[in-house]
Amino acid sequence: MITQRLADSRGHADHGWLDSHHTFSFADYYDPAHMGFRNLRVINEDRVEPGRGFGTHPHRDMEILSYVLEGGLEHRDSMGTGSVIRPGDVQVMSAGTGVTHSEFNASRTEPVHFLQIWLLPERRGLRPGYQQRSFGPAEKDGRLRLVASRDGRDDSVTIHTDASVYAGVFAAGQRAEHPLASGRHAWVHVARGTVRVNGRDLEAGDALALSDEPAVTVEGTGGGEVLVFDLG
Repeated sequence: MITQRLADSRGHADHGWLDSHHTFSFADYYDPAHMGFRNLRVINEDRVEPGRGFGTHPHRDMEILSYVLEGGLEHRDSMGTGSVIRPGDVQVMSAGTGVTHSEFNASRTEPVHFLQIWLLPERRGLRPGYQQRSFGPAEKDGRLRLVASRDGRDDSVTIHTDASVYAGVFAAGQRAEHPLASGRHAWVHVARGTVRVNGRDLEAGDALALSDEPAVTVEGTGGGEVLVFDLG
């Protein structure tokens, strides 16, 4: 079974300094038909104006991934971590028993464009933690590169939930297939550009949910970048 979620059907909030599209219900956007998929709870596509950002705020019992598409995202948290996340970087913050953090556009002149992704953890009360990895363009060129996983295999960041996250960049004519084991599900999010997934042409912000399918097949059309979530 394949269900399509088009970009223009997402929730939208324009705060001036922040322009955000919500794939699933978030903040003031509520749609009971789109509360998440399996243990994937949030995909927000955020654009933040230069020098602006999210002030210090708390999280708990959530696995939070940041995936930057353009610009730099400055992160600081109560664990003492401070970093700037740039395109190619994948950051995970395991909120666990509780953590506070802030996120700001690291530039005074250029906007930052990124995806904020939340997954429900396998259990509550985990110890908070932080990881960041960089994946170069060659690692994602025409293939699905594992960037986050439960066991941290293949030098991916570790997430405490039953999920594997892959990223890939596909030029026209490039193709990759990710098999889905029995009982597994997949969510495919087009981060930018255009691709064809399981025979369906998708644009930036579009997504597919797959259940009881043998595989996810991604083909480049006009050039695009995707995230694939393999979920229990």
